[in-house]
Amino acid sequence: MNLPTVRIPGVTHRHVEAGGVSMHIAEAGEGPLVLLLHGFPESWYSWRHQLVALAAAGFHAVAPDQRGYCATGPPGGPGDAAGVDQYTIMHLTGDVIALMDALGAAQAVVAGHDWGAPVAWHTALFRPDRIRGVVGLSVPYRPRGSAAPIATLRETLGESFYMVYFQRPGVAEAELSRDPQTTFRKILTSLAGAGPPMTLIPAGGGVLDAAPEPAELPSWLTQDDIDTYVDEYASSGFAGPLNWYRNMDRNWELTSAWQHAPVLVPALFIAGDRDPVLSFVRADGQEAVLPKLTRSLILSGCGHWTQQERPAEVSDAIIEFLHTLA
Repeated sequence: MNLPTVRIPGVTHRHVEAGGVSMHIAEAGEGPLVLLLHGFPESWYSWRHQLVALAAAGFHAVAPDQRGYCATGPPGGPGDAAGVDQYTIMHLTGDVIALMDALGAAQAVVAGHDWGAPVAWHTALFRPDRIRGVVGLSVPYRPRGSAAPIATLRETLGESFYMVYFQRPGVAEAELSRDPQTTFRKILTSLAGAGPPMTLIPAGGGVLDAAPEPAELPSWLTQDDIDTYVDEYASSGFAGPLNWYRNMDRNWELTSAWQHAPVLVPALFIAGDRDPVLSFVRADGQEAVLPKLTRSLILSGCGHWTQQERPAEVSDAIIEFLHTLA
């Protein structure tokens, strides 16, 4: 896979072999390792501000394109028809540990946003010997419950909820890839703090029908940013990323040994008070399952794209947390 063409001063790019996956990473700085895991539909680029800030603060910041995404692509390389079952939480957390091994790091702090947050939480849950701190953005930590998630969502919200809609192979891929400029413009603005909000999917429609067309871009998002995401998704598309959603019930089955299990490493949680995720995943009461939670930072007026909408506040909070671990 080709390396990204966008240039950020101080940030370099390369591929590393991580457990059989040729993983693209963006990195900056030297010092203790901090891994930055993106969400959907994003890439390493969502952490562009934090890469620079963490490097300046004396850390080795590394933001990979995760399994199935962008310049990493599917396991097996470009064009590989990797099965849906190659994107389970066991694979995704295994990729994090394999990346640490490839970088020669015995330990790291791992931060994740959106889908990256469950990967970060579960890496800390599975391997507390390797993870010395964890930061979750947008998605609170909730231990495995007593019912499979997609079945529960389908029962409560029907086919109109985006996670349920994403379960049908080929459908969302076709919709999202039809006009990537529209895809990224609508999704990034409709889940932001200042944008007209995304709704449930209308009957017979797609996820983009639930996302209003913005009158203008918010101050934190430029046309160049949208162009970058479009370029990065051009090679690998949306199938791999969507396969993460198609493993939600399988992940529930695979993690039965961790029923109601707490994450025992030091933790930080950051989210926006206008993030729609908090309407269906409660952020209160995390102290019971994160006994070493140092702070729960809720940013006023911020939507879903936490580290992009509020880069300085997020970077400062992460750096402060990292200093408590020294």
